[in-house]
Amino acid sequence: MEKFIVTTTINSPTEATLKFCEIADGKNFKFVIIGDKKTPHEEYRKLETKHKNVTYLSPKQQDELFPEISALIGWHTIQRRNIGFIYSYINDAEIVATVDDDNVPYDFWGDQIYIGKKTIVDLYENLSCPYFDPLSVTNHNDLWHRGFPIEYLKIKNEIEYKGKVEIVPLIQAEFWDGDPDIDAICRLSKKPIVKFENFDPFTTKQMTPYNSQNTFLHRSVLKNYSVLPFVGRMDDIWGAYIQQFYHPGSVIFTSASVYQERNPQDLIRNLENEIIGYRNTLNLINNIQNYSEYLPENTNLYFKEYRKYFD
Repeated sequence: MEKFIVTTTINSPTEATLKFCEIADGKNFKFVIIGDKKTPHEEYRKLETKHKNVTYLSPKQQDELFPEISALIGWHTIQRRNIGFIYSYINDAEIVATVDDDNVPYDFWGDQIYIGKKTIVDLYENLSCPYFDPLSVTNHNDLWHRGFPIEYLKIKNEIEYKGKVEIVPLIQAEFWDGDPDIDAICRLSKKPIVKFENFDPFTTKQMTPYNSQNTFLHRSVLKNYSVLPFVGRMDDIWGAYIQQFYHPGSVIFTSASVYQERNPQDLIRNLENEIIGYRNTLNLINNIQNYSEYLPENTNLYFKEYRKYFD
């Protein structure tokens, strides 16, 4: 079974990146690092030389391998990791882990992958709204996941445990200690640093947000999942909702396996880049079968071209 790790970076190799290099060699993953114009390319060429399972794709290589999609995505954007998804797929990846370079993996990262296997998990349901916030069943349920529709915040924790179910998950979204993936309003108002208590894997039959910072994807979902360009910080969230339209009930959440030491960010700029979600996420998921109506034209052009690579 071919297992890949994909990240995008403009930084010198971080602590997280170096640890993922070691994991790739030690746990038989292929680690694909997608560069951008600002990436210090020679530092990553040295990593390629040092680690047998590390591949660095420079901007020139990306343009040569995937010229159409490279041009549609553009530069100076995290959405270039989609090129890593395509590269992994055509190189026979069965599982792709999408990670960020500020999420330091714990030693046990990658040891327990449920993707594509019959798995017994806990099932939860929100009794008061049709969507599910994964933070609602954790010890930090005062927070909420980025991309959960804010219209339902007051009732997001009205959760009922439905017992154990057996599913074959296609998405394994693992949690993150440290500076968690909450939306800008939540971060600005609470500024939390968290430690999630361990929990058994859980799922929901409702649509739920998950992100691209520490998530395992099965090969079969890659055509229908993307970190969408031109939609601000809804890039991975809307991609997650679209994936669930094609593969309902396919997501499980598991305990934290990384510590996020968040790269420096402008929280007000993050807020500005999440306005598109505050205005449109609920409309999109209420009418998910017509999701293209809520995407900008250039996003639809991109997604149409991206999906061709998986035919």
